[in-house]
Amino acid sequence: MLKAFKNLTKTEYFIWISSLIIIGATFILCGQVDLWVLSACLIGATSLIFLAKGEPLGQVLIIIFALLYGYISLRCRYYGEMLTYLGMTLPMAVTALITWMKNPYESGKGEVKIAHVSPKSALALWGLAAAVTAGFGYVLYLLDTPNLVFSILSIATSFIAAGYTVLRSPYYALGYAANDVVLIILWCMMAAGDVSLIPMVTCFVVFLVNDMYGYLNWRRMRHRQERQ
Repeated sequence: MLKAFKNLTKTEYFIWISSLIIIGATFILCGQVDLWVLSACLIGATSLIFLAKGEPLGQVLIIIFALLYGYISLRCRYYGEMLTYLGMTLPMAVTALITWMKNPYESGKGEVKIAHVSPKSALALWGLAAAVTAGFGYVLYLLDTPNLVFSILSIATSFIAAGYTVLRSPYYALGYAANDVVLIILWCMMAAGDVSLIPMVTCFVVFLVNDMYGYLNWRRMRHRQERQ
């Protein structure tokens, strides 16, 4: 873990620390500190900077974030988010962790070896995403989930993002960025009736910035790996 922190660049330290400060400041300005929400936001922001580095530590933190976020979603009756993160993101993060650890760029280093996704694999991923979204969407409909359309979109974008993470593709970050946009909308709807949830909106705005950096950094990493 210490080695992973030492490997962060000045830019990455700036992004990470700025993310934590912005999230913390939002809690202070709202005047309400929900420790569950605060912990989830801080851990989630930290996980993304390590995912952007291709470090397996990022997947470990995503697993912790999924557990916390699943509980928060259950408490807010966002069953779609709960099912998505506990029933899909969590197990796929475990799978990605194993895959990344088995495919390091260089032995003894944390950086994962980035792969090219074949058209066949991409087609299979998107087809499976459609099937999973349809199945989960029907369950959410039966549960009378609030904001059903956006909850279903969250499932689709989360699955695609997690799938590309397992496949070790830079497109994972674009998938999560799309998911961030959906979640910003979802939590804005919830925060309209409960100001204590405003930090969740800020959290996913921060996540969006981090994921866009992750996409750019993975492209640079892939070019570097292919040159060497």
